[in-house]
Amino acid sequence: MARLKHIAQQRQEKLDKIRGKGINPYPHSYHRSHTTQEAFTIYEQIESSPQITQSPELSLAGRITAIRFMGKVAFSDIRDSSGKIQVFFSRDLLGNERYEFLHEIDIGDIIGAKGKLFKTKTGEISLEANDFTLLAKSLQPLPEKWHGLVDVEKRYRQRYLDLISNEETKPMFKLRSQIISASRQFLNKRGFIEVETPVLQPVAGGALARRFKTHHQALDQDLYLRIALELYLKRLIIGGFDKVYELGRVFRNEGISTKHNPEFTMVEIYETYADYNDMMKLVEDMVCNIATEVVGKNEIKFGEELINLTPPWQRICLREAIKERCGIDFEDYPDAKSLRIRMEKQKLEVDPSKDRGRLVDELISTFVEPGLMQPTFLVDYPVEMSPLAKRKRDNDHLVERFEAFIGGMEIANAFTELNDPQEQRERFRQQKAIQSTGLMTAKTGDEEPETEAIDEDFLQALEYGMPPTGGLGIGIDRLTMLFADKQSIREIILFPQLKVK
Repeated sequence: MARLKHIAQQRQEKLDKIRGKGINPYPHSYHRSHTTQEAFTIYEQIESSPQITQSPELSLAGRITAIRFMGKVAFSDIRDSSGKIQVFFSRDLLGNERYEFLHEIDIGDIIGAKGKLFKTKTGEISLEANDFTLLAKSLQPLPEKWHGLVDVEKRYRQRYLDLISNEETKPMFKLRSQIISASRQFLNKRGFIEVETPVLQPVAGGALARRFKTHHQALDQDLYLRIALELYLKRLIIGGFDKVYELGRVFRNEGISTKHNPEFTMVEIYETYADYNDMMKLVEDMVCNIATEVVGKNEIKFGEELINLTPPWQRICLREAIKERCGIDFEDYPDAKSLRIRMEKQKLEVDPSKDRGRLVDELISTFVEPGLMQPTFLVDYPVEMSPLAKRKRDNDHLVERFEAFIGGMEIANAFTELNDPQEQRERFRQQKAIQSTGLMTAKTGDEEPETEAIDEDFLQALEYGMPPTGGLGIGIDRLTMLFADKQSIREIILFPQLKVK
């Protein structure tokens, strides 16, 4: 720590010296003619074209990642978002004063340099600088010796240092951007319209999750950060849109883990006159298309597993999957109490406040989900787990719902959407009653249980008639984890939520 303070003090002294010479160490702008990657392309064109005898003059800019003095010459590496290039400085070309000014430059500083390209004796394409400009003085030293930032928590807290120091970080977030772009292109080509719905909502609905609460001063009204995009998108379906989607952030005031962040990115998609079978086809085609666009093939490596994304994906009945992996048939246990007793016989520690739907969900996450490495649809869920889904055509105890799993984690969730307003109201009422009972069971001290309010405006909208509709939600963060081969969601979110020190 003392050494870092000493380095910072030295840099401050250099900054004062630079300013004392009348030089602005933080100029307003700089004309950069090319990126470093474009510079390499230009030199390759020169080498392959006999009629071009010399390089044009270029102006490049970037952060210094290395600098070496060798008497009357110096070499530095500068990095921009496209890559890095070596810059060659010589006293003869720059003159004594400009060359000596190089000694005020440190690793981490951002500079601009003008000159022509050439290839060194060692075969490295370089820029021979005839002038350079300090664009930003770095007052803090970069991670030790440019070996990269390895402290995991520091990488998350100071993502800018991670991006500067670790070469593999920036391409990973470019990959995320490409996945989002490919998702939009796929849906747009299929006639879907991208829309935006409120982030602040008077009633946060569309999923079973704990909400973030805030207060609007002018309205003197409590509002909630949305936990799903669903209910407002369905309003648009009711209003006459046939195909809509939204790609945005949702917020859930729940746990943090390698697979969960309190705010995350989803794309939710709704198509009229479709059901969950159509949504299965849509999601497998979409993910396969993203793979083709982003990585150029339908196979990805995730951990030790080689995953083939080519449709069709396997479809497994949820009931059979749970029976096969732990011997429990949830159809034999019609209420939470009986299912909880059966799970306790399986040596599971069961939260007594959980309703039957959440207990089934625990069976999925414990016994089924970890083994679903290849793309798989789990289909047909208990009605208690899905208050917004239509009942299965041949079994009133189940709904037409699937979750898609890849790499041992859920990446998508879809329904044949419930469009009967009277049944929807009754489902909401039952959900509220079950939730209230569960909260009272878990209640401690004088704490008042908080239950979800029923979205009366949505129910009123349903009464005007919603056509048969298929709905689908895909988690962009987990999809990025798969394509980037990362086991933690914090790796692929630029600024993950962390506890303030």
